[in-house]
Amino acid sequence: MKIIDLSKPIQYNKQDPWFMKVKIKHKPHHKAKWLIRILGLPFKLFPKNFTGWADDTIQKMGVHSTTHIDAPWHYSPTVNGEKAKTIDEVPLDWCFGEGIVIDMKHKVDFDPITVEDIQQFLEENQLEIQPNMIVLIKTGRDKFNGTKDFHKKGTGVSAKATEWLIDKGIKVMGIDAWGWDLPLPYMIQKAKETNNSELFWEGHLVGQNKEYCHMEQLVNLDVLPLTGFKVAVFPLKIVGASAAPARVVAMLE
Repeated sequence: MKIIDLSKPIQYNKQDPWFMKVKIKHKPHHKAKWLIRILGLPFKLFPKNFTGWADDTIQKMGVHSTTHIDAPWHYSPTVNGEKAKTIDEVPLDWCFGEGIVIDMKHKVDFDPITVEDIQQFLEENQLEIQPNMIVLIKTGRDKFNGTKDFHKKGTGVSAKATEWLIDKGIKVMGIDAWGWDLPLPYMIQKAKETNNSELFWEGHLVGQNKEYCHMEQLVNLDVLPLTGFKVAVFPLKIVGASAAPARVVAMLE
């Protein structure tokens, strides 16, 4: 079995905007020796060649800062009037299944991915979406991941296309762009220019009526075949959270 990592590294990057900054403090091995001494073990009783243990502290990291999966709670407090699931309540059955890649690299920045785009791709490649698949939207924008303009570039999935995937029985879908929708600064700009509130966050807001999860900031989708692999996307079990970082991987026999 070959395992392909679809997750970005978690590390400090000075190019990230403030809302994506990650800060991790790495503690060297020798610091632990003094902790053990304070706890009462004399230096003379330390095991031979004991250098202490390394330790690390995540000092700052938002749950949406890196490769992650959003829970229904992220989009709205309710789904059809019922309380939306937080990330710890998302069934793990949703998070493992057959994968399919939808190649949308031809879509230019700010041109939304439509139902017709997906249907045409499936027809041309003689593919079919089956219930409980994990759908991966490839836009090629992961090449900007780690740059200061990552969140300003790319396409996104329209509300109707999101609904269409959910109606096909898809519970988990993901994209290699910064977000599922069109870039956030662009959405804000167009909503203000047109005075149209329907243009903002339309893909996410499908979650007010139809329950689903999506992943953002995937990487390495270019390495995958279109089908014939499984995807695992198990989030950290953060109680009450709107999302969680996940080590997303594809498994090919």
